Amino acid sequence: QVQLVESGGGLVQDGGSLRLSCASSESTFSGYTMGWYRQAPGHQREWVASITSGGATNYVDYVKGRFTISRDDAKNTVYLQINSLKPEDTAVYYCKKFSRGRATDYWGQGTQVTVSS
Repeated sequence: QVQLVESGGGLVQDGGSLRLSCASSESTFSGYTMGWYRQAPGHQREWVASITSGGATNYVDYVKGRFTISRDDAKNTVYLQINSLKPEDTAVYYCKKFSRGRATDYWGQGTQVTVSS
């Protein structure tokens, strides 16, 4: 059973920054694509960014230039740096392990990000 634990969320002002972390319990962390999603109140969970085992990154268009996903395989941790935060970024942010084939994907419990205007 893989455990993913997010941290780093909080209340910040419009224009502020946060770095979210997601620590994995899995020793084979380095071999998997990891991603960040978010879910705002009254909305479905949506994909934000992902990073492959080789370090290739992808972002949803509306966060490009403000969000940066990275990973430290020595620490089994994936990060999401969020700059120039906007009130519409307010959401619970979740990390996800993308398993292969029919294996189960794993989710963290989420970390709340609230941006005040």
